[in-house]
Amino acid sequence: MSRWSERIEDLLYEGETVEERLEVGTATVAVTSHRVLAFTPERDGENFQQADRPNVTGVSVESNGDSRFLGYAVRATVYGLVLIVAGLLVPLDSVLSDVAMPESTGQLGIGGVLGLFEQIISILRNLGEFMQLTGALLLLFAIVPFGVYLWSRERSLVVDLAEDDESISLPAPESDAEAVVDRLDSAIRPGSTGDT
Repeated sequence: MSRWSERIEDLLYEGETVEERLEVGTATVAVTSHRVLAFTPERDGENFQQADRPNVTGVSVESNGDSRFLGYAVRATVYGLVLIVAGLLVPLDSVLSDVAMPESTGQLGIGGVLGLFEQIISILRNLGEFMQLTGALLLLFAIVPFGVYLWSRERSLVVDLAEDDESISLPAPESDAEAVVDRLDSAIRPGSTGDT
């Protein structure tokens, strides 16, 4: 069974001609006298995208990754730094060093309550160290989503369109990407194929 990229002529309008055809990795791009046709059967999403040539604003190579993981890494880094700085700057241990519970509480019958207060004060005295430890763990954790973000990055050949947030994304060629960009850009530019 033949692929649509091998049957471009079947998709042309009356009077439309193919001016340039490029194989870009597993994708095919055809510049016709009227449109840019992109066939991306190996990628997620649509297998075929098209745009009128006047709506194309440029061609470039970009690197994109899953930005969710970058957001997780940034948040974990910010929270970790805030906790470490707060743990260093908040002197709870020196503020609470003068707080002491009375020795003879048996006669009053509140020994259990005062024991609970002593535990709370002990925890508060060590709160700065806990904050620093938690901040350090968050900084260590931030490495994981940042690594996943770097791993998910891939280079793409992007045909930018005049519509906001619209583009045609193709896999970037393994080598000589700039030559492919220049060739595609010059084929799309007005006047490059005998347009009037």
